[in-house]
Amino acid sequence: MKILKSLSFEEANTNSQEIFSAVKGKIGMVPNLYAAMGTSDKLLGGFLSFSESLKRGELSAKEYEAVALATSQANDCAYCISAHTALGKMNGFTEEETLALRNQSIADSKLNVLVALTNELINLKGKPTATTVDRFFEEGYNKAAFAEVIAITAITTLTNNVYHNGGFEIDFPKAQNIEEPQLA
Repeated sequence: MKILKSLSFEEANTNSQEIFSAVKGKIGMVPNLYAAMGTSDKLLGGFLSFSESLKRGELSAKEYEAVALATSQANDCAYCISAHTALGKMNGFTEEETLALRNQSIADSKLNVLVALTNELINLKGKPTATTVDRFFEEGYNKAAFAEVIAITAITTLTNNVYHNGGFEIDFPKAQNIEEPQLA
């Protein structure tokens, strides 16, 4: 049962229409995910404001996309995997690096610990291991970055859940499938 459908501009309420217009002006389109989130202008407006705030935080654009991509992979969200693969490439990742991030096998140690922390936040219900947290800080991240990784994981999980409960098409180039890594 898919409940959250993408709204057309005409179907959206006035507040969502304003948000749709702003998004279209900024990126040239209203992604289907946002059109579904627009079912609640409070959800869409709050999400966009919060995500924009986090994008000005401690993590670089590449690091932000690494967390979002790892979250989407862990939550098996085809829409967000495709979107964050495209955004990751726009922020400097190669196709191979996006696959390595999703496979938890990225060679860069800082990105590797971000992916490990993200996966543990999801798979261990918000309780990462001390070893992973220690590695995170050893790589030079601070407590604000830790808090922001939690937040990025949470808001990406929100978008993953909207897609899982939505009936809309992926409007980004579809990401390549990968084999799931085996958990130890």
